[in-house]
Amino acid sequence: MYRHNKLSGFTLVETAIVLVIIGLLIAGIMVGGQLLGSARARTLITELDSLKGAYFGFVDRYHGFPGDYLRATVDIPNTGVNGNGNGRIEPTASGGVVDEHIAVWEHLSGAGFISGRYRYSAGAETATSAPKTAFGAYPRIMAGQQYAGFAAVRNNLNTGNLIPANVLAEVDRKIDDGTAIDGAFRYSSIDTTGTPPVESQCVRGSAPELGAWRIDSVAETNCGGTWLLQ
Repeated sequence: MYRHNKLSGFTLVETAIVLVIIGLLIAGIMVGGQLLGSARARTLITELDSLKGAYFGFVDRYHGFPGDYLRATVDIPNTGVNGNGNGRIEPTASGGVVDEHIAVWEHLSGAGFISGRYRYSAGAETATSAPKTAFGAYPRIMAGQQYAGFAAVRNNLNTGNLIPANVLAEVDRKIDDGTAIDGAFRYSSIDTTGTPPVESQCVRGSAPELGAWRIDSVAETNCGGTWLLQ
């Protein structure tokens, strides 16, 4: 006698159901990623708004710029350094009498415009001399032109690096024009932690998407932005 083995497999209906389930899972993952990116963008915007408000609050009270303020040791309690009062927040390498972009945080925290208490130390930012963003890099308020597009020297609020390009794109859409080379919010190559960002990996450099933040398969995570203050 012969034994006939009956082979079984998925029916078309079962296959269709599996494909629908896989599609729903992929869609859920994509939506979840978009929601996470949006939440991270809102966190960065909140941090930038807070620092920007502190900066302009200081200017309104003291009629000078934090870090650059010439009378800081007189007017701000327990403050150890003054700037040179020339209207630009500069490091010693650019003419500052101290590293004024570090002194910014001592002036702002001493005057009560930001939480915590930071103390000046020359050189790179440290945990005791500067705050950090939620992305792990130090923000930096400093005069310069290290940003994309037409670049005049001006005081800028830099996010620092370690920020994904898609997060910066979302921030730009929410607070500015959505492009990395125009408007008040732009790409910046300033690094305050680790290696410098690479512009070509964060910003598209050819038409028709010239100046758009890179949110494609490159998925660059080490990018930075600048909010032009003045």
